Amino acid sequence: MSAMIDFEKLDELARRLSSLVPPSLRDSREELQENFKSVLQSGLAKLDLVTREEFEVQRAVLLRTREKLDELQRTVADLESQIDAPAPPRH
Repeated sequence: MSAMIDFEKLDELARRLSSLVPPSLRDSREELQENFKSVLQSGLAKLDLVTREEFEVQRAVLLRTREKLDELQRTVADLESQIDAPAPPRH
């Protein structure tokens, strides 16, 4: 999971959150920043996330599957039209 989390962005987000704290509480800003970071890490760890690479692989698989499905649907439609077509008259 840690390979998927960009800790620099997490630190930046924690800093931004701590900057929103009212001035009267800013004395404990560093502690709040660490708490924000901890909560964010914990929350992200609970999510069922995949890496961008895994996502792109699955996206490509899905695209190929969609193309094959479309091709199969065309084939079935062609076969159905052949079945439904009246037979040519025999002499």
